[in-house]
Amino acid sequence: MKIIFFGTPNFAATNLKYLLEKEFEFVAIVTPPDSRKGRGKQLKPCAVKEVGIENNIPVLQPLKLRDEEFISELKNYNADLFVVVAFRMLPEKVWGIPKLGTINLHTSLLPNYRGAAPINWVLINGENQTGITTFFIDNNIDSGEIILQEKIELTNNTTAAELHNTLMINGSKLLTNTLEIIRDGDATINAQILTSEMREAPKITKEMLKIDWGRSANDIHNLIRGLSPFLDSQTKLKDVATCPSAFFILQDEKGVQKRIKIHLSSVIKSDSKKLTSIKTDNKSYLNIVTSNNEISILNLQVEGKNSMSIQQFLQGNKITNNHRVL
Repeated sequence: MKIIFFGTPNFAATNLKYLLEKEFEFVAIVTPPDSRKGRGKQLKPCAVKEVGIENNIPVLQPLKLRDEEFISELKNYNADLFVVVAFRMLPEKVWGIPKLGTINLHTSLLPNYRGAAPINWVLINGENQTGITTFFIDNNIDSGEIILQEKIELTNNTTAAELHNTLMINGSKLLTNTLEIIRDGDATINAQILTSEMREAPKITKEMLKIDWGRSANDIHNLIRGLSPFLDSQTKLKDVATCPSAFFILQDEKGVQKRIKIHLSSVIKSDSKKLTSIKTDNKSYLNIVTSNNEISILNLQVEGKNSMSIQQFLQGNKITNNHRVL
């Protein structure tokens, strides 16, 4: 079974590596054109392209997916199946090429959380369960017939980075199972059944990132962990696009404002009614009062600086009664 793989970030690259270890035949890889990154703005390949180069697999990098020359090149590979992981939406003239169809790995239990950011939204909404789905692509976004699914349990402190890595590993295995049953002709497909309780997962916008302290502590904690790049108190996910981080503005006694991202937090019960007031011993903790309880900041990042624990932050920043949370 000849396969062409479509993907971009490390999530997709990890899936591709796993599938290569299982000795599936990939005749080509499709990724976006190289982009300029870093201080020197040098052209750098994406993670999927690097895997392709390492394994001597031809890499296609079309500027436009509808380009006739690109489509002709795809057809010339005579692939049986296309596999899509973390890639942009394909036009029908692309996904309709292979005789066995085009499958996609989606990081939710479809039809729930269709869209660009399911990893973030399941946590922001405080769900206790999510999962991964393989399905055949059709004309609409994430609406095709389901092949396989796997459920993943969540805790009240699961971060976006943690969930990203869990789904990345489990997704590799689910993709393997999916390819095996398609290859063997044993795939059973099921149409997606829509309900009134179905939630969407639209792209995360900049407007969403600023914390509204008038919301409940649980809602704010869910926003923080749903956008957090931290796997634990020390390890940070490199793919910041997945985890852009929630933030607030801290204004000091001189009126100087600092934009501060919160990466890790916890909820502390409180009877205080003074919204956005700050509680701290200037040594070990810093809590901010919300509409019902308090958010305890565990790890943060001041704009222009590295991430740090709250203890490290307080060593160099004394909080006074004149500081304000905006």
